[in-house]
Amino acid sequence: MNLEFLAPYFLGPYGENNDIFEKVLMELLRDHIYWRRNIHPEDLPSISTFASQEPEYQEAVAKMRAELHKLTASLKQSVPFFSPRYIGHMCSDLMMPGLIAQMVTTLYNPNNVSFEAATVTVDLELKVGKQFAQMFGFNTDEASVPCAWGHLTSGGTVANYESLWNFRAAKYYPIALAEAAKKLAIELPESKVLQSKLTEASVWKLTNLSIDKVLELKAETEDSIKAVDDQLLPSFLEYVEQERIETLGSAYFLTRHIGLKQPLVLVPSSAHYSWQKAMRVMGFGSDQLIKIPVHSNMRLDINALKTVLDSALSKNIPILSCVGVLGTTEFGTIDPTHEIIRLRNEYRAEGLEFYTHIDAAWGGYLASMFRQEDGTEVSHESIKEKFSYFPSEEVYQSIISIKEVDSVTIDPHKLGYLPFGAGGFISRNQEISQLLTQEAPYVFEDNDVTSHPASQQFEKLGQYILEGSKPGSMAAAAYVTHQVLPLNQNNFGRVIRQSIKTAEYFYDKLLELKERLKDRATLCLPYTPDTNLICIAINPLGNQSLANLNTFTKQVYNKLKISRDSSPRNQEFIGSSTHLLRKNVSDHHAKELCQMLGINADYYVKKVKDSSTDSDRIMLLRHTIMNPWLVSDNDGTDYVTKYCKYLEELITNNINNEFNTAMIRKAQAV
Repeated sequence: MNLEFLAPYFLGPYGENNDIFEKVLMELLRDHIYWRRNIHPEDLPSISTFASQEPEYQEAVAKMRAELHKLTASLKQSVPFFSPRYIGHMCSDLMMPGLIAQMVTTLYNPNNVSFEAATVTVDLELKVGKQFAQMFGFNTDEASVPCAWGHLTSGGTVANYESLWNFRAAKYYPIALAEAAKKLAIELPESKVLQSKLTEASVWKLTNLSIDKVLELKAETEDSIKAVDDQLLPSFLEYVEQERIETLGSAYFLTRHIGLKQPLVLVPSSAHYSWQKAMRVMGFGSDQLIKIPVHSNMRLDINALKTVLDSALSKNIPILSCVGVLGTTEFGTIDPTHEIIRLRNEYRAEGLEFYTHIDAAWGGYLASMFRQEDGTEVSHESIKEKFSYFPSEEVYQSIISIKEVDSVTIDPHKLGYLPFGAGGFISRNQEISQLLTQEAPYVFEDNDVTSHPASQQFEKLGQYILEGSKPGSMAAAAYVTHQVLPLNQNNFGRVIRQSIKTAEYFYDKLLELKERLKDRATLCLPYTPDTNLICIAINPLGNQSLANLNTFTKQVYNKLKISRDSSPRNQEFIGSSTHLLRKNVSDHHAKELCQMLGINADYYVKKVKDSSTDSDRIMLLRHTIMNPWLVSDNDGTDYVTKYCKYLEELITNNINNEFNTAMIRKAQAV
């Protein structure tokens, strides 16, 4: 594979680009020093030129240098994410444009809470949000409605929280409008949105409006009040705030409205653990998080989702959100966005509305391969020409359908190859921010946000997002990277394409390894990979005990994992592991897996009875194929081939181990 196009963008596993890295960094460091000296150059230096001669000064500098050297010495024990020998978690070498941008911007220390604290980088952050929105296919022309917007977060977890925060505000705002209208005690005309009077609409109807309809109802109601008397609007808006769920709290709000039940949030069983945390943080309760089963391909089961929606509709239980995952953390699989959208539209017609969010923390940047330079979509046929397997029709439809969801999470510090921590949140309709604004006079002087265009309104960024103070350096890192490599198939998409092609190459090599091992062990890929994350299960030939399989796999993994007892520098390769939990797998899929592995299906259980044979999980070796140099030539071969040979050695050596031989014989006897 030709990797030359990647060469300018990374420092390199051997620090090959150290000259350009040091040169550019030093240029920009000096430029920063010049900037400091040119802010009122008539001012006298605050640090005397004689200060450096003082013993206390010299002692302080010596102590600083000593501690920094200690730090860098200890950091040598860090995980070498930059190395092609690292194929574990979602980490890799970093892109130089973003890395240098972050390091240099940190010297200026902008705080992206507002324009006043970050006169440059707030604007960059909003531009990054727009870049993401365009990559996903959302409208970003403010002359058209709805218009998308986005911003950065500290990571995908906060972005997921923010989706629920946004959705809660929209879900219950119409009830607050209705209660405020009753308090105002004036006659309002029939609502075009509701096709009834606002004060006469049922609680069920008010909590089952789309985000666009909620915002339309807000504007319509305010216009109706102004038509009666302009002077009434401030009082009305004050009443609205008093009646909101954010003001009253969930418990009191629900008791105020008879018949209104706790909302459900629907996620696939493969979803990230942050969703359970989010339910607790938001006060919904983790019991209201409904985990939808997945198919044998580890994608959300759309029929199971339909069953849950039917039940909710029949019982008048509101659904706050249905979440799909674009690249699960454990398996890299992609949920059927297009099918979720289809069901949303069907149930909307039945009077059940739920908001849609895609957790694309891992796979968000895949969308760059699906976007032309002019912003149009790339056809399925055109993309398939560049790969052996990717993307399936299901994956293609899932990614191009993102433009129809309400919001998206993305993590630039994953497939964006940027430093931690950089997440992102993108909303399809920027007007939802009107429901979220928070006032802080010491930060946001002008709180009449509705009188400004959106681009200027969001300069007071902290008013509209969960986080307050945040580093402008991450916005600079993302913006510069996207300027150097725009988010389309011919630029950033080439980087992602290389990752997927390498994953396909690895997949083929694993099939070869499976064939070589067939008289010693069964190597199984539990599902066909959707992206660049590949898991495998291993079982010594003749073993039927799942407990033994897990013990064996753990022994292999012990040679691949990071340990306090050994230096990462001494490891041949570094991987990661995960588990297929029985509770997340259908009965049919469980039997299939056991059959593929040669395991007695009775030993794959939800509740362990005999720990010598049973287990509630299957341990897997997990590989994240991110590093750009995995297929680079290394003494006549590539790192993927080297790893497969090393894995074969580990498996064979463990099979030949006396303990394992006895263990397998015992399992055969059973």
